[in-house]
Amino acid sequence: MRVVLYTVGGTIAMAGGTGAGVVARLGGAELTAAVPGLAGVGAELVVRDTEPVPSADLTFRRIAELVAAADAAVRDGAAGVVVTQGTDTLEETAYLADLLWRRDEPLVFTGAMRNPTLAGPDGPANLLAAVRVAAADPARGLGVLAVLDDQLHAARFVRKAHATATGAFVSPDTGPLGHVIEGRVRVLTRPARLPALAVEPAAFDRVRVALHTATLDDDGALLPHLADRYQGLVVAGYGVGHVPGALAPVLGGLAETIPVVLTSRTGGGSVLAHTYGAIGSETDLARRGLIDGGLLSPYRARVLLRCLLAAGADRTGVEAAFAAHR
Repeated sequence: MRVVLYTVGGTIAMAGGTGAGVVARLGGAELTAAVPGLAGVGAELVVRDTEPVPSADLTFRRIAELVAAADAAVRDGAAGVVVTQGTDTLEETAYLADLLWRRDEPLVFTGAMRNPTLAGPDGPANLLAAVRVAAADPARGLGVLAVLDDQLHAARFVRKAHATATGAFVSPDTGPLGHVIEGRVRVLTRPARLPALAVEPAAFDRVRVALHTATLDDDGALLPHLADRYQGLVVAGYGVGHVPGALAPVLGGLAETIPVVLTSRTGGGSVLAHTYGAIGSETDLARRGLIDGGLLSPYRARVLLRCLLAAGADRTGVEAAFAAHR
């Protein structure tokens, strides 16, 4: 059995800097050497280092290319693939990969909250758990997973909910899919998978999707000319999908030109469809043409919308895809 490890950088790969903080320096060989018990997993680990970058500098195109490389590794016989990267954007990169991943073999994203220069770094434990999951039969068919703190999270549900805690990754609406307990991968629930999207990596360079978060006394001054620069917009509304009344006609006007998706900024729960009726409510915004984002967080909705537009989806296709994914 073979598991392929792609290293992309991040806190898990940090080493001492030059006085200005730690930097990404550790390659896969050094990362794996620091993991007790890795040899006991029973899988040959093949390391493929890529250019290390902070996760803030990752792009849609690079993640799409990484997914293509992982697909080739599985085609060549790998039982699963692990990706190590920074945690800042992991909920977005893992979800993007999940939208593109067509294999049953596990594709597992992991990282660390404490770098190796600190007491109690969590990187080695997270990497060990990720390799165990990538090699485990119960993890097949689950799509892309985020494995941290001995928990398995579906990429479509996971979010980073704390800036520094080792238990930063949670799935507010579902909880984890499973756990790694005494080296055993326990999968407790299996959500249905959706068909993968077909998007060429270079297509992402031609599409831009904006994200606007509604805030108290928001005047919407950033919105009127947005369609001149972006092909889509995600709105992170209050609560169940509300915005100040003054924004409603502006958003409705944009929805006549580009797809506008309505989500909640709360971090958990769904936007509603037909409960409130005031101007700026979810019902009013739906009448104005905004697309229901359902349970999708603003960040995941933006990833999905950019994928759909990069794949050439029209308005009808975007609406149908969000109806399936939300």
